Amino acid sequence: MDTDAEQVGDDARGFDTDVAVVGGGPAGCAAGVFTARGDLETLLFDRGPSSLRRCASLENYLGFPCGIDVETFLELARDHAAAAGCRIREDLVESVTSLADGGFRLEPQDGDPVTARFVIAATKYDGAYLRGLDDDALFTVEEQDGETAERFDRDYPADDGRTPIDGLYVAGPLAGCGDQAIIAAGHGATAARALFRDLRRKDGYWGRFADRYDWRRDAADRRDEWADPERWVELFDVEAPDDYERSEIRRLAEAYAADREKTYVDPETADRRAERGQRRLAAAIDDEILLEAVDDESIREYGCGLDRASASDE
Repeated sequence: MDTDAEQVGDDARGFDTDVAVVGGGPAGCAAGVFTARGDLETLLFDRGPSSLRRCASLENYLGFPCGIDVETFLELARDHAAAAGCRIREDLVESVTSLADGGFRLEPQDGDPVTARFVIAATKYDGAYLRGLDDDALFTVEEQDGETAERFDRDYPADDGRTPIDGLYVAGPLAGCGDQAIIAAGHGATAARALFRDLRRKDGYWGRFADRYDWRRDAADRRDEWADPERWVELFDVEAPDDYERSEIRRLAEAYAADREKTYVDPETADRRAERGQRRLAAAIDDEILLEAVDDESIREYGCGLDRASASDE
């Protein structure tokens, strides 16, 4: 198990989940993908009004040259979160309150309450469910058309989604990052990475070593000298703050090296994952459109291949 999971496991005893994500749009799903892939138990609440569902067609999200209908995009986003390990609960969070010993209690509209070590608020609208956490700073009063209205202060979170409340992060439009789906998704990932950075700093990492990178590397690019944990121990020893003990430096360096080693993927595994990804995308496409996109000769060759395989089995 990696260092992040061990650290959270110590802190999360007695909580129903490590991370509760409120909102299942682009920001919430992206945040959930990152936290779940980082071995944090993640519960994603997804029910309520969605500005994206009012969009007729999503035509500026990178990777879909001719656009994609919103329902298919949201289906893929939720499926991605679930595949990463998120539990998805179709319930509306009505309130979030701080617990005396740290963490939060979430009161949903229908189901049982949930406790979580971390909360990522990833909804677009007024953030009323956060009322009571830090009202003097969380909400601001504005005057519109001669009337005053109170709204969530989008300047309250930092650029990376951190808030002054320990364990609370805000992602997406509620944090003032913008309404475009691609920007909201990117900010969801940013908030999740900020959460990991805070965790790793608590565990002792500093500077660039506190960042957690969620990526897969080509095994062919692995340099032999960096496959040796002792090389990382040497590097950490040079860059560690002066007050770090040698045993602590070694622990962190060996854990870092082990995590980095797990990011390398051999070509066969990469090919399998690529095929799996394409098959999932194909499953989201209407069958008639999929057939139209494939030329007749390819269909005939595929059919002949199936016939040959069937004959050989007989």
